[in-house]
Amino acid sequence: MQIAMFSTLILLGIVLLVSLYIITKTLKERLIPNPHLPPGSLGWPLIGETLNYLGTCLAGRPDWFLRDRMEKHDPQVFKTSLFGETVAVFCGPAGNKFLFSNENKLVNLWWPRSVKKLLKSSLVNVAGDEAKRIRRILLTFLDPDALKRYIERMDLVTQHHISTLWEGKEEVKVHPTVNLYTFELSCRLFISIDDPLHISKLAHHFDVFLKGVIHFPINIPGTRFYRASKAADAIKEELRLISRRRRAALDKKMASPTQDLLSHLLVTSDASGKFLSETEIVDNILLLLFASHDTTTSVITCVMKYLAELPEVYQTVLREQIDIAKSKEPGELLKWEDIQKMRYSWNVVSEIMRLMPPVRGAFREAIVDFTYAGYTIPKGWKVYWSPMTTSKDPTLFPNAEQFDASRYD
Repeated sequence: MQIAMFSTLILLGIVLLVSLYIITKTLKERLIPNPHLPPGSLGWPLIGETLNYLGTCLAGRPDWFLRDRMEKHDPQVFKTSLFGETVAVFCGPAGNKFLFSNENKLVNLWWPRSVKKLLKSSLVNVAGDEAKRIRRILLTFLDPDALKRYIERMDLVTQHHISTLWEGKEEVKVHPTVNLYTFELSCRLFISIDDPLHISKLAHHFDVFLKGVIHFPINIPGTRFYRASKAADAIKEELRLISRRRRAALDKKMASPTQDLLSHLLVTSDASGKFLSETEIVDNILLLLFASHDTTTSVITCVMKYLAELPEVYQTVLREQIDIAKSKEPGELLKWEDIQKMRYSWNVVSEIMRLMPPVRGAFREAIVDFTYAGYTIPKGWKVYWSPMTTSKDPTLFPNAEQFDASRYD
C-alpha cells in the first residue's frame, strides 16, 4: 500500500512539474512582451492556431491563413503557434532565400514530433554531417540521370493503370484512383512490388498512416496517431521481410543493384564505406513513400481538374501528346527525349503547381539566435516557409489568380 501511494505521489509530482513548465513557458511567451520578436498571435494555450491552419487546409486554401496574417502583422515574417510549437513564418522570395542559404548555419530541417516518432531512423531525425551522408546516398538514386532509366517502367505502369481502371468507365473518381496509381508506381520503383493484392494490402496500411502522420502525437487507442503508429509498424515489418529477401537475391546474383531504390540502398555505401542499417533503409523508404505520395497525387489531380475546366488548354496539350505518339513505333515506350518534347505540357503543369502548390511548406528549427527583417528569432523556435507566400504575389505574377501557361515561355 505504501509503495503504491509513493508511486502515485511521484507520478502526480511529475505531472505537476510538467504542467507547471508548460504553463510558465506559455505565459512567458504570451504575456511578457519582447519588442524584438516578430509580431503575431500564439493563439490558444497548447493548440495555438493549429485548428485555424488545419481548417484552411481542409478548405483547400491554406494560403488564406498565411495571407491574413501577413496583412495583419508583417508581410515579411510573423509568429504563430502550430502543432505545439512557437513558429516564425518567413514570407516571400527574400525569406525563402534566407532560409535556404543558411541551412546548417542558422537553421536545420525540422519535422513535427508525430513524424519524428513514426520515422525514427530516417532522415527526419538526423542533422549535420549524418544528414548529409544519408541524403547523398538517397540522391544518387533520385538524380535526373538515374531517373531516366525508369521512364519506360513508369510508362508501362501508367498504361496498365489506365487500361484497367479508366478505359470503358462512364465515371471515374479522379483523386482516389490517382491515389492508388501513385502508390502503385512508388511500390514498383522503390521495392519492385507488382502483385495487386500485395500492393492493396500495403495501400490500406499506408492510407491509415497518412491520416495520422502529421497529427498531435497522442499514442492512445482511438487516436489517429495511435492508428498511424500501428500502420507504420505493419508497413515496416513488410519492408523488412522484402529487404531480407532482396539482400539474399543480391548475394546470389539473382537481383540487379540498379533494380530499384531498395537494391540501391542495400549496395551503396558512403565515402567511408559505411552502409545504411536495415532499420535506416526501412524508415527512409517509408519516408520517401510519404514524401512523394501526396505531392504527386495532388499535382495529377489538379492537372485533371484544370484540363477539364480549360478545354482550349486541353486541346493544345492533346495535340502535343499526339504528335509525340505519332513519332514513335507501335508499342514503343516513352524515352527521355520524348519527355523533353513536352514543352507546352510542362508549362501547363508548372502553372497549375503555381496556382495550387503540391507542397504547403516545410519547417526548419533555429539552432542559434539570429536576426531577420529587424526581428530576433530565438534558438529553438521553429521556422516555416511556404511557396504560397510567393506563388500568388501580384508583384511577381501579374493577374496572379488567373491561369496563364505562357508565363513560362
